[in-house]
Amino acid sequence: MMIPACFTQPTTIITSNQTLPQNVVTCIYQTQLFNSSLSSSSSSSSTYLTLSWSKTPFSHSLTIYAADIFTTTISLNPSTFSFFRSQHGSKSIYYHQRNRRHKIKLQWNFSRAKFTQNSAEPDSCFYFSISCNGKIKFFIGDIINNNLPNTQEKTFDSILLSRREHVFGSKSYVSKAVFMGCKHDIEIECSGGSLKVKVDGQLRLLVKRLAWKFRGNDKFFVDGVEVEFYWDVLSWLANGDSDNDGGGDKNSNGNGNGRHGVFVFQVGGDGTVWPEMVGAEKKLMKKGTSPGSGVLQWAEESSDGGRSSASSTMSSGSNGGAFSLLLYAWAKN
Repeated sequence: MMIPACFTQPTTIITSNQTLPQNVVTCIYQTQLFNSSLSSSSSSSSTYLTLSWSKTPFSHSLTIYAADIFTTTISLNPSTFSFFRSQHGSKSIYYHQRNRRHKIKLQWNFSRAKFTQNSAEPDSCFYFSISCNGKIKFFIGDIINNNLPNTQEKTFDSILLSRREHVFGSKSYVSKAVFMGCKHDIEIECSGGSLKVKVDGQLRLLVKRLAWKFRGNDKFFVDGVEVEFYWDVLSWLANGDSDNDGGGDKNSNGNGNGRHGVFVFQVGGDGTVWPEMVGAEKKLMKKGTSPGSGVLQWAEESSDGGRSSASSTMSSGSNGGAFSLLLYAWAKN
Protein backbone atom coordinates (compact mmCIF):
# COMPACT_ATOMS: atom_id res chain seq x y z
CA MET A 1 0.00 0.00 0.00
CA MET A 2 1.36 3.39 -0.94
CA ILE A 3 0.81 6.69 0.81
CA PRO A 4 -0.35 9.25 -1.77
CA ALA A 5 1.68 12.10 -0.28
CA CYS A 6 4.86 10.04 -0.67
CA PHE A 7 4.49 9.28 -4.36
CA THR A 8 4.07 11.33 -7.51
CA GLN A 9 0.46 11.72 -8.53
CA PRO A 10 -1.20 12.83 -11.79
CA THR A 11 -1.61 16.58 -12.05
CA THR A 12 -5.05 17.79 -10.97
CA ILE A 13 -6.48 21.17 -11.88
CA ILE A 14 -7.47 23.21 -8.83
CA THR A 15 -10.45 25.48 -9.35
CA SER A 16 -10.70 28.84 -7.62
CA ASN A 17 -13.23 27.68 -5.04
CA GLN A 18 -10.88 24.84 -4.05
CA THR A 19 -7.85 27.04 -3.47
CA LEU A 20 -6.45 26.71 0.04
CA PRO A 21 -3.88 28.95 1.76
CA GLN A 22 -0.33 28.20 0.67
CA ASN A 23 1.04 28.93 4.11
CA VAL A 24 -0.36 29.73 7.56
CA VAL A 25 1.93 30.30 10.56
CA THR A 26 0.47 30.77 14.04
CA CYS A 27 2.68 31.50 17.06
CA ILE A 28 1.78 31.96 20.70
CA TYR A 29 3.83 34.18 22.98
CA GLN A 30 3.81 34.60 26.72
CA THR A 31 3.79 38.36 27.38
CA GLN A 32 3.37 40.83 30.21
CA LEU A 33 0.76 42.99 28.53
CA PHE A 34 -0.57 44.43 31.78
CA ASN A 35 1.17 45.19 35.05
CA SER A 36 -1.50 43.31 36.95
CA SER A 37 -3.59 40.24 36.34
CA LEU A 38 -6.93 40.30 34.59
CA SER A 39 -8.20 38.13 37.41
CA SER A 40 -8.19 38.97 41.09
CA SER A 41 -6.74 35.59 42.02
CA SER A 42 -3.20 36.54 41.07
CA SER A 43 -1.26 39.78 41.11
CA SER A 44 1.23 38.64 38.48
CA SER A 45 0.13 36.84 35.36
CA SER A 46 1.06 36.74 31.72
CA THR A 47 -1.09 37.11 28.65
CA TYR A 48 -1.24 34.66 25.78
CA LEU A 49 -0.71 36.58 22.56
CA THR A 50 -1.46 34.76 19.30
CA LEU A 51 -0.04 35.95 15.98
CA SER A 52 -1.37 34.23 12.87
CA TRP A 53 0.28 34.95 9.49
CA SER A 54 -1.58 33.86 6.35
CA LYS A 55 -0.50 33.99 2.72
CA THR A 56 -2.41 32.89 -0.37
CA PRO A 57 -1.99 33.82 -4.05
CA PHE A 58 -4.56 36.57 -3.45
CA SER A 59 -4.03 37.79 0.11
CA HIS A 60 -1.46 38.25 2.85
CA SER A 61 -2.45 39.15 6.40
CA LEU A 62 -1.56 39.09 10.08
CA THR A 63 -4.19 38.43 12.74
CA ILE A 64 -3.37 39.40 16.33
CA TYR A 65 -5.45 37.83 19.09
CA ALA A 66 -5.46 38.15 22.87
CA ALA A 67 -8.38 36.23 24.36
CA ASP A 68 -11.03 38.40 26.00
CA ILE A 69 -8.99 41.53 25.24
CA PHE A 70 -8.84 42.22 21.50
CA THR A 71 -8.47 40.75 18.04
CA THR A 72 -7.56 42.56 14.84
CA THR A 73 -6.28 41.79 11.36
CA ILE A 74 -3.67 43.71 9.36
CA SER A 75 -3.43 43.36 5.59
CA LEU A 76 0.15 43.01 4.37
CA ASN A 77 -0.68 43.34 0.69
CA PRO A 78 0.85 46.38 -1.03
CA SER A 79 -1.72 48.69 -2.58
CA THR A 80 -1.79 51.87 -4.60
CA PHE A 81 -4.87 52.98 -2.67
CA SER A 82 -3.93 54.87 0.49
CA PHE A 83 -6.95 53.66 2.50
CA PHE A 84 -5.93 50.05 1.83
CA ARG A 85 -2.25 50.64 2.56
CA SER A 86 -1.39 48.97 5.87
CA GLN A 87 2.13 47.69 5.30
CA HIS A 88 3.12 50.29 7.86
CA GLY A 89 0.96 52.08 10.37
CA SER A 90 -0.57 51.95 13.83
CA LYS A 91 -3.83 51.22 15.58
CA SER A 92 -5.08 52.08 19.07
CA ILE A 93 -7.38 49.86 21.11
CA TYR A 94 -8.92 50.74 24.47
CA TYR A 95 -9.53 48.01 27.02
CA HIS A 96 -11.40 48.43 30.31
CA GLN A 97 -10.11 46.38 33.24
CA ARG A 98 -12.13 46.86 36.37
CA ASN A 99 -12.13 50.64 36.93
CA ARG A 100 -9.13 51.37 34.71
CA ARG A 101 -8.90 52.02 31.02
CA HIS A 102 -5.82 50.71 29.21
CA LYS A 103 -4.62 52.11 25.91
CA ILE A 104 -3.16 49.37 23.73
CA LYS A 105 -1.30 50.60 20.67
CA LEU A 106 -0.18 48.41 17.77
CA GLN A 107 2.58 49.68 15.47
CA TRP A 108 4.14 47.97 12.48
CA ASN A 109 6.23 48.37 9.35
CA PHE A 110 6.27 45.60 6.73
CA SER A 111 6.94 47.86 3.74
CA ARG A 112 10.44 46.41 3.21
CA ALA A 113 9.93 43.05 4.88
CA LYS A 114 11.76 40.07 3.42
CA PHE A 115 10.15 36.63 3.33
CA THR A 116 11.56 33.18 2.67
CA GLN A 117 10.00 31.39 -0.27
CA ASN A 118 6.27 30.66 0.19
CA SER A 119 6.37 31.75 3.84
CA ALA A 120 3.68 34.01 5.30
CA GLU A 121 5.92 35.07 8.20
CA PRO A 122 8.53 37.79 7.58
CA ASP A 123 12.17 36.88 8.04
CA SER A 124 13.83 40.31 8.31
CA CYS A 125 13.52 44.07 7.68
CA PHE A 126 10.29 44.58 9.66
CA TYR A 127 8.92 45.25 13.10
CA PHE A 128 5.67 44.78 14.97
CA SER A 129 5.10 46.09 18.48
CA ILE A 130 2.39 46.37 21.10
CA SER A 131 2.52 48.99 23.80
CA CYS A 132 0.23 49.36 26.79
CA ASN A 133 -0.21 52.71 28.52
CA GLY A 134 2.86 54.12 26.74
CA LYS A 135 5.25 51.22 27.44
CA ILE A 136 6.25 48.56 24.93
CA LYS A 137 5.15 45.11 26.08
CA PHE A 138 5.75 43.10 22.91
CA PHE A 139 8.18 43.48 20.04
CA ILE A 140 9.30 41.28 17.15
CA GLY A 141 11.46 42.17 14.16
CA ASP A 142 14.86 43.68 13.50
CA ILE A 143 14.01 47.36 12.84
CA ILE A 144 14.03 49.80 15.73
CA ASN A 145 11.74 52.76 15.15
CA ASN A 146 12.65 55.97 16.97
CA ASN A 147 8.95 56.75 17.29
CA LEU A 148 8.36 53.71 19.47
CA PRO A 149 8.06 54.65 23.16
CA ASN A 150 10.62 53.37 25.64
CA THR A 151 12.38 51.18 23.07
CA GLN A 152 15.73 51.66 24.76
CA GLU A 153 14.29 50.73 28.15
CA LYS A 154 13.43 47.23 26.90
CA THR A 155 10.26 47.08 28.93
CA PHE A 156 9.02 44.17 26.84
CA ASP A 157 9.76 40.56 27.66
CA SER A 158 8.05 37.85 25.61
CA ILE A 159 8.62 34.12 25.25
CA LEU A 160 7.77 32.06 22.18
CA LEU A 161 5.95 29.01 23.53
CA SER A 162 4.78 27.22 20.43
CA ARG A 163 4.40 27.48 16.69
CA ARG A 164 1.87 25.86 14.39
CA GLU A 165 2.31 25.93 10.62
CA HIS A 166 0.27 24.73 7.65
CA VAL A 167 2.33 23.95 4.55
CA PHE A 168 1.29 22.60 1.18
CA GLY A 169 3.38 20.34 -1.02
CA SER A 170 3.80 16.91 -2.53
CA LYS A 171 6.99 15.42 -1.07
CA SER A 172 8.83 18.08 0.92
CA TYR A 173 7.55 20.29 3.74
CA VAL A 174 9.70 22.95 5.40
CA SER A 175 9.31 25.00 8.57
CA LYS A 176 11.31 26.71 11.33
CA ALA A 177 11.78 25.92 15.00
CA VAL A 178 13.52 27.41 18.04
CA PHE A 179 15.36 24.92 20.24
CA MET A 180 16.74 26.48 23.43
CA GLY A 181 16.99 29.91 21.85
CA CYS A 182 18.57 28.78 18.56
CA LYS A 183 16.68 28.94 15.27
CA HIS A 184 16.70 25.91 13.00
CA ASP A 185 15.38 25.00 9.57
CA ILE A 186 13.14 21.93 9.60
CA GLU A 187 12.39 19.77 6.56
CA ILE A 188 10.19 16.70 6.35
CA GLU A 189 10.64 14.70 3.18
CA CYS A 190 8.23 11.94 2.23
CA SER A 191 9.24 9.78 -0.72
CA GLY A 192 9.74 6.14 -1.63
CA GLY A 193 7.46 5.05 1.21
CA SER A 194 9.79 6.51 3.86
CA LEU A 195 9.94 9.63 6.00
CA LYS A 196 13.06 11.74 6.48
CA VAL A 197 13.47 14.47 9.07
CA LYS A 198 16.21 17.01 8.39
CA VAL A 199 17.40 19.83 10.63
CA ASP A 200 19.57 22.50 9.02
CA GLY A 201 20.04 20.19 6.04
CA GLN A 202 21.30 17.23 8.10
CA LEU A 203 19.36 13.97 8.30
CA ARG A 204 18.28 13.38 11.89
CA LEU A 205 15.67 10.65 11.58
CA LEU A 206 14.59 8.08 8.99
CA VAL A 207 11.32 6.16 9.20
CA LYS A 208 11.08 3.28 6.71
CA ARG A 209 7.97 1.35 5.66
CA LEU A 210 5.77 4.30 6.47
CA ALA A 211 2.65 2.50 5.28
CA TRP A 212 3.02 0.21 8.32
CA LYS A 213 4.55 2.80 10.63
CA PHE A 214 2.05 5.55 9.84
CA ARG A 215 1.98 6.74 13.46
CA GLY A 216 4.72 6.84 16.06
CA ASN A 217 7.34 8.80 17.94
CA ASP A 218 11.12 8.90 18.29
CA LYS A 219 13.90 11.10 19.61
CA PHE A 220 16.94 12.78 18.12
CA PHE A 221 19.45 15.41 19.22
CA VAL A 222 20.26 18.83 17.80
CA ASP A 223 23.36 20.50 19.27
CA GLY A 224 23.00 18.36 22.37
CA VAL A 225 19.32 19.22 22.79
CA GLU A 226 16.89 16.30 22.88
CA VAL A 227 13.95 16.68 20.50
CA GLU A 228 10.86 14.49 20.81
CA PHE A 229 9.28 13.85 17.40
CA TYR A 230 5.76 12.53 16.74
CA TRP A 231 4.25 11.74 13.36
CA ASP A 232 0.83 10.72 12.07
CA VAL A 233 0.16 10.15 8.36
CA LEU A 234 -2.90 7.93 8.76
CA SER A 235 -4.99 10.55 7.00
CA TRP A 236 -2.77 10.30 3.92
CA LEU A 237 -3.03 6.52 4.05
CA ALA A 238 -6.82 6.56 4.33
CA ASN A 239 -6.96 8.92 1.36
CA GLY A 240 -5.21 6.31 -0.77
CA ASP A 241 -7.53 3.47 0.19
CA SER A 242 -10.42 4.80 -1.84
CA ASP A 243 -9.13 3.58 -5.19
CA ASN A 244 -7.79 0.23 -3.89
CA ASP A 245 -4.45 0.53 -5.67
CA GLY A 246 -2.90 3.06 -3.28
CA GLY A 247 -2.47 5.59 -6.04
CA GLY A 248 -4.56 8.34 -4.45
CA ASP A 249 -8.17 9.40 -4.33
CA LYS A 250 -9.78 9.53 -7.78
CA ASN A 251 -11.96 12.32 -6.50
CA SER A 252 -9.03 14.31 -5.17
CA ASN A 253 -9.42 18.05 -5.59
CA GLY A 254 -5.68 18.62 -5.72
CA ASN A 255 -5.15 19.32 -2.01
CA GLY A 256 -5.15 15.77 -0.65
CA ASN A 257 -8.97 15.89 -0.37
CA GLY A 258 -8.58 18.11 2.68
CA ARG A 259 -6.30 15.64 4.45
CA HIS A 260 -2.98 16.31 6.09
CA GLY A 261 -0.10 14.65 7.88
CA VAL A 262 0.59 15.82 11.43
CA PHE A 263 4.09 16.25 12.85
CA VAL A 264 5.04 17.45 16.34
CA PHE A 265 8.46 18.54 17.61
CA GLN A 266 8.86 19.11 21.35
CA VAL A 267 11.76 20.43 23.41
CA GLY A 268 11.52 20.64 27.19
CA GLY A 269 8.78 19.29 29.41
CA ASP A 270 6.88 22.22 30.85
CA GLY A 271 3.68 21.47 29.01
CA THR A 272 2.32 22.36 25.60
CA VAL A 273 0.39 25.52 24.84
CA TRP A 274 -1.14 25.50 21.37
CA PRO A 275 -2.20 28.79 19.79
CA GLU A 276 -5.85 29.61 19.34
CA MET A 277 -7.07 29.04 15.79
CA VAL A 278 -8.05 32.44 14.45
CA GLY A 279 -8.51 34.14 11.10
CA ALA A 280 -7.51 32.23 7.99
CA GLU A 281 -6.29 29.21 9.95
CA LYS A 282 -9.70 28.67 11.53
CA LYS A 283 -11.34 28.79 8.10
CA LEU A 284 -8.73 26.43 6.70
CA MET A 285 -9.32 23.75 9.33
CA LYS A 286 -13.06 23.85 8.65
CA LYS A 287 -12.31 22.84 5.06
CA GLY A 288 -10.27 19.84 6.14
CA THR A 289 -12.01 16.48 6.34
CA SER A 290 -9.49 14.79 8.61
CA PRO A 291 -10.53 13.70 12.08
CA GLY A 292 -8.46 14.83 15.07
CA SER A 293 -5.02 13.31 15.01
CA GLY A 294 -4.43 10.68 17.68
CA VAL A 295 -0.72 11.45 17.77
CA LEU A 296 -1.44 15.08 18.62
CA GLN A 297 -3.28 14.05 21.77
CA TRP A 298 -0.47 11.58 22.47
CA ALA A 299 2.12 14.36 22.25
CA GLU A 300 0.07 16.61 24.51
CA GLU A 301 -0.36 13.95 27.18
CA SER A 302 3.29 12.92 27.00
CA SER A 303 4.64 16.34 28.01
CA ASP A 304 5.55 16.44 31.70
CA GLY A 305 3.32 19.36 32.48
CA GLY A 306 0.37 18.16 30.44
CA ARG A 307 -1.50 20.27 27.95
CA SER A 308 -2.29 23.89 28.71
CA SER A 309 -5.19 25.51 26.94
CA ALA A 310 -4.63 28.85 25.25
CA SER A 311 -6.69 30.95 27.63
CA SER A 312 -6.25 34.65 28.24
CA THR A 313 -3.77 34.39 31.11
CA MET A 314 -1.30 32.01 32.69
CA SER A 315 0.97 32.09 35.70
CA SER A 316 4.11 34.05 35.01
CA GLY A 317 7.63 32.71 34.95
CA SER A 318 10.06 31.18 32.51
CA ASN A 319 9.07 28.05 30.63
CA GLY A 320 12.61 26.71 30.91
CA GLY A 321 13.20 26.87 27.15
CA ALA A 322 10.30 24.53 26.35
CA PHE A 323 9.04 24.84 22.79
CA SER A 324 6.59 22.93 20.59
CA LEU A 325 6.24 22.92 16.81
CA LEU A 326 3.09 21.49 15.25
CA LEU A 327 3.27 21.03 11.50
CA TYR A 328 0.23 20.29 9.34
CA ALA A 329 1.45 19.01 5.96
CA TRP A 330 -1.30 19.26 3.37
CA ALA A 331 -0.69 16.99 0.39
CA LYS A 332 -1.20 18.54 -3.03
CA ASN A 333 -1.62 15.54 -5.30
